[in-house]
Amino acid sequence: MAKLNKDDFISSLKEMNLLEIKELVDAMKEEFGVDPSAVAVAAPVQGAAEDDTPKTVSISITDAGAAKVAVIKVVREITGLGLKESKDLVDNAGTPIKENISMEEANQIKAQLEEAGATVEIK
Repeated sequence: MAKLNKDDFISSLKEMNLLEIKELVDAMKEEFGVDPSAVAVAAPVQGAAEDDTPKTVSISITDAGAAKVAVIKVVREITGLGLKESKDLVDNAGTPIKENISMEEANQIKAQLEEAGATVEIK
């Protein structure tokens, strides 16, 4: 079997779809006992530019849903604001809960708010 160099390997990855890459990662875990996704960066999707995603975003609640009290509690936890200020943020749909945060942090906050029953928008 011919040995692949890193350029050939990366070219092969670019031709794979996500399911095939996941299967490859699982096989590497099984074969070597190491999770390559913990140390490797996934190959970018063809045609996707890295600079398309904003560096910082804002997150706001568009609808508090039926469990408004639970959403207020999450907002208090996230922002450190008092009860009245948190309630005002939840009542004023569209007002940013947090601004100029990373996309990763925004996704974590979104998950917490959606779990509490809110509908969230990231801008």
